[in-house]
Amino acid sequence: MIGFAFCGSFCTIRNALGELERLCEQGEVQGIVSEAVFCTDTRFAPASKVLDEIRRLTGREVIHTIVGAEPLGPKAPLEALIICPCTGNTLSKMANGITDSSVSMAAKAHLRSDRPLVIALASNDALSANLKNIGELLNRKNVYFVPMKQDDPIGKPHSLVADFSQLSSTLDGALRGEQRQPIFQT
Repeated sequence: MIGFAFCGSFCTIRNALGELERLCEQGEVQGIVSEAVFCTDTRFAPASKVLDEIRRLTGREVIHTIVGAEPLGPKAPLEALIICPCTGNTLSKMANGITDSSVSMAAKAHLRSDRPLVIALASNDALSANLKNIGELLNRKNVYFVPMKQDDPIGKPHSLVADFSQLSSTLDGALRGEQRQPIFQT
């Protein structure tokens, strides 16, 4: 089973749901959401609609608490964990060993079992405050990034967004212990 975690980059959740649907066609998937995704209604979608879609696609209840995410390590191992979209906030937590959310706990618990963690970043501060965290996680064992690029170099010069269409191929490579290249695209 693959874990698929959503963080609060609300403008990219629709694209992430498309990737979740493709992944569910290939096998079992466990949905996980951050507390923000679980309870925040946005102009993009109400939280209940996002949760209903994840439940419909996976056929499972969604994990949305630290307590629910903790067993995802040795007690309930996943073949791989995907965080898509991964916000700069969650990226920072993982880089600095902070586990105060359902998604950061899922990542910590999962990495204890030495299995791949795939990050599909969507962050407005990736090329500023979070650049050091990308570097930190690039050097960690079993952490893989979906290739990313600037989505609006003029209007948002510090922003990076993963190319979600490369999620499946990045996951395939991660399961073989290989990082998809190039990580940074134009």
